[in-house]
Amino acid sequence: MNHNYKKHFEVNKETWNKKVATHLKSEFYDVEGFKKGKSSLNKYELEELGDVNGKSLLHLQCHFWHDTLSWSRMWAICTGIDISEEGIKMAQKLNEDLGLDATFVCCNVLDVSKFISETFDIVFTSYGTIGWLPDLKPWAQMISERLNL
Repeated sequence: MNHNYKKHFEVNKETWNKKVATHLKSEFYDVEGFKKGKSSLNKYELEELGDVNGKSLLHLQCHFWHDTLSWSRMWAICTGIDISEEGIKMAQKLNEDLGLDATFVCCNVLDVSKFISETFDIVFTSYGTIGWLPDLKPWAQMISERLNL
């Protein structure tokens, strides 16, 4: 990672760590509804990816669980990545509470290949994930390294 951006990533990490507690209580994330079976995925995401049963899925910048565990409920073999330690802790707790088998890794998205060596059938990311990245080339390079071709 370019050292010029290290401070920016640290600020971003702190910000997302602080947001977890607020998001857990928000209507948008609807944790209680999710625990009762609600999916966070939109129709177009479901249509675009189709049947994910048995497919490996890497969810980049997953925050604290929402989409990763929705895909896991559809029998995808999921790994979620996020920079926020608080987000990953909550994701692991919800994963365990719900009896799902997703894996979560806390790291900067640009460093994924330092933490994960396997490749995936699907690499998924959602809203608000690339706007804070200083350069999309290393992000795209990491995706190409982690994607089954």
